Amino acid sequence: MMKTCDLHCHSVFSDGTCTPEELLAQAEEKGLGALALTDHNTSKGLRSFIAAGENSPVTAVPGCEFSTDFKETELHIVGLFFPRTTWYDIESYVDHMHELKRRSNVSLIDRLRKSGYAITYEEVEASTSADMFNRANVAAVLKRKGYVESIKEAFQTILSERAGLYVPAKHLDSLGTIRFIRDCGAVPVLAHPFLNLDEAGLREFLPLAKEAGLLAMETHYSTFDEPTTQKAIELAEQFGLLQSGGSDYHGANKPDISLGVGRGSLSVPYEYFEALRESASHLRSVI
Repeated sequence: MMKTCDLHCHSVFSDGTCTPEELLAQAEEKGLGALALTDHNTSKGLRSFIAAGENSPVTAVPGCEFSTDFKETELHIVGLFFPRTTWYDIESYVDHMHELKRRSNVSLIDRLRKSGYAITYEEVEASTSADMFNRANVAAVLKRKGYVESIKEAFQTILSERAGLYVPAKHLDSLGTIRFIRDCGAVPVLAHPFLNLDEAGLREFLPLAKEAGLLAMETHYSTFDEPTTQKAIELAEQFGLLQSGGSDYHGANKPDISLGVGRGSLSVPYEYFEALRESASHLRSVI
């Protein structure tokens, strides 16, 4: 059987429901060769994740997923293989964005309460180990209280930007974040292309991203069908990018997505991990 990996997942330190240790245990059960923890805009879970990986047959990859903006379009940039010495730098880099996110959260909860939803900032904050909660955490509380039947329904209705209650906070700059990741000696990866950009948008973004230091793109992702995967592979090859992939596993917050296999058919070749690791080693040798 082909050896596989999962280079995109989330723990309780952002909007997942599993601890870093539980994620590694699941990866062992599934026979994955490598697993990257890529919590949103934080490195807080990496210490326990890497410690757990020291006694695991699964290689634990320290990562982070950054929420960024490119021409008013939200794009997520994953950094993989962050050296331990840069983990604090991640927290410093996202600090201002966290304050903007906190204000966005306060506004969202206030608008929800004024619209008749019995929800408080404190109870959402208490529902997660993350330093800063996000819409998935709010959706989970709304689901628990019976306002919606699923987190997906909450995102499509109450918490949709179209509903007017949620106003997103300003994110980091996409190209600047790619440069930051490179400066750390980590590998910048465009996460789940096609979620927020079509092919034309990607063809506009990728040359600029490459110039800023982008090294890879996720070509294998839980919600991609075969044609989308093939188009992503085609673009990665055309722009000279390494390939990556992952489930974007969030535990119970995305119950249709399983670690390593997504919706059942995801299979990220272990060779992707090896090529990305080699790229990270090269970066550190020239920094």
